[in-house]
Amino acid sequence: MTVKSSSPSVPRWARKSTLVLVIAVLALAVFGTTTQTWLTVHLDPTQLGQGVGSQDGLQVQGSKAATTVTALALVALAGGLAASIAGRIARWVITAIILLAAAGIVGAAAVVQADPLAAAQGSIAAATGISGSSVQVGVTAFPALAVVAGSLLGLSALAIVPAGRYWKTRTKYDTAATGTHSGSTAPAGPADEIESWDRLSRGDDPT
Repeated sequence: MTVKSSSPSVPRWARKSTLVLVIAVLALAVFGTTTQTWLTVHLDPTQLGQGVGSQDGLQVQGSKAATTVTALALVALAGGLAASIAGRIARWVITAIILLAAAGIVGAAAVVQADPLAAAQGSIAAATGISGSSVQVGVTAFPALAVVAGSLLGLSALAIVPAGRYWKTRTKYDTAATGTHSGSTAPAGPADEIESWDRLSRGDDPT
């Protein structure tokens, strides 16, 4: 006779370790894009200052073109790790936080793609001392990668709540129940000891 387990099997996508790992990898991927060159500014040779190391142009990292993306990626990473130990209500809050972070990442990266010149103005002014210059700005593939990773991050966050139904949580009540079922006995208190002495004084056997 085969005995079937009453506990439902956990789908692969709903496993806590899998989902937390996916969120962490996507958040780190977004963070990694901000360390790379997002924009290449082609300046006139007469405008090149000491901040431009070569004639190839000014390289603008993602952390400078979209400063909020770095911070939002770290927020999403922390949220994903916190979801692994959070309760049911806390997971709703964490889901909302990661969704907002993902939306901010996608929005900031999309703005850089839509208007790269505006995103590069701060770096241009710092390198040349001239703001409002009319220059050519090239966009690399990293802003698009940030948009893709941010979108996947948001989809992963939406999976936290339904996946959380399969996650087991241990509370102090579970611990108390475990102690009861294991047959543990609480030690005798002062009142029990007094009652035993009274029974002894009357000649009764307290055992």
